[in-house]
Amino acid sequence: MCNGPTTGVNPGVWTCSDETFREKKHAVYSLGVDRSNMDDHTRDPTVEPPSGNPTGWLAERGAWEHATLRRATSHGVRLFNDGAYHESHDCFEDEWYNYGRGTTESAFLHGMVQVAAGVYKRKDFGNDDGLRSLFETAIRYLTDVPHDFYGVDVLAVRTRLTDALTDPTAVDDWRIRLDGRRPVATATDYRYADHLE
Repeated sequence: MCNGPTTGVNPGVWTCSDETFREKKHAVYSLGVDRSNMDDHTRDPTVEPPSGNPTGWLAERGAWEHATLRRATSHGVRLFNDGAYHESHDCFEDEWYNYGRGTTESAFLHGMVQVAAGVYKRKDFGNDDGLRSLFETAIRYLTDVPHDFYGVDVLAVRTRLTDALTDPTAVDDWRIRLDGRRPVATATDYRYADHLE
């Protein structure tokens, strides 16, 4: 059941269940509806294309549905893989504020915030109970997120989170896959995170 699309301040916004939202969003793209006024705040033509065709990449347009989400995800994953969990958390959290409650984007980003925070709790404070609590929440957020969302191997992330609930050492030396690789941070990623503060 949906209410929308709305007009006025947020034209074209649907308020509905996730499944219905995905169907309506697909219909908007399929019908060629002008989306130029929708999601402008998440567009950025400078964000690189993926090496494959993950959920979020609009191959027919040669653009990300939400380029700023891909940018934040790329930086967040690289920083996570470099052991900069606090900075990774900040990348996901800052982007999370762009999306409304109940969206797949929000669920993904909120889940990844919990992932980074959980590993940070273990690595910096030895707090495995904190890790478990955050990972239980992350699993709930990531449950319905597509397995290849914005290039992240979400299925592998969920599997690792589940493993860590019984064996927190499962996160030791963990590197998240992005576009099939496990990239680590460069100075550019750290500069991006610094600019968020």
